[in-house]
Amino acid sequence: MSAGRLQSYVDAILAIAATLLILNVTATGGGPLSHRLVDAWPSYAAYAVSFLTIGVIWINHHAILRLVDQPDPLFVIQNLLLLLFVGFLPFPTHVFADALRTGDGARAAAVFYGISATLMAASFNALWIYASHGRRLLRTDAPERVVKGITHSFRPGIALYATATVVGLFSAWASAGIYAAIAGFYVISGSAFSRE
Repeated sequence: MSAGRLQSYVDAILAIAATLLILNVTATGGGPLSHRLVDAWPSYAAYAVSFLTIGVIWINHHAILRLVDQPDPLFVIQNLLLLLFVGFLPFPTHVFADALRTGDGARAAAVFYGISATLMAASFNALWIYASHGRRLLRTDAPERVVKGITHSFRPGIALYATATVVGLFSAWASAGIYAAIAGFYVISGSAFSRE
């Protein structure tokens, strides 16, 4: 499979996952519509954080495939594993937003979201490590500075999401803040690597 064909498939799945996020934004409950729209703000925030997360994955995935010479079967399978977790993200996003809005099971929802995000980060790290270790799948002209930069950017992801997950055991709101900060961090670092 060519890198271009693989990227087209990944683009399609990421677009579907990002689109599904909006289906979880609802203004339910009683009272005037204006109050319901305001009360739905956790859904808006969760949508924004998860949309940014998927967007950053899309940016970084493009950066990776620009460096990959020829994907091999294991690389393609690792992409499928990443897409498994990304495609699942709309569900924990909805659960977390709903729990924050109602106050019912918010800490459990924060942990559930965190486990999903940690697995997603781990699969993305594994994908990059496999491709870049010993420059196994990288183009011969792939700049070493960019390769090292991507490695350094990806490295803290698992620990950051795992930390936010543990924080969720004690405070769903603090955990939500950390998830938002992680998304912001990767928007900045992902943009930097997409320009290289």
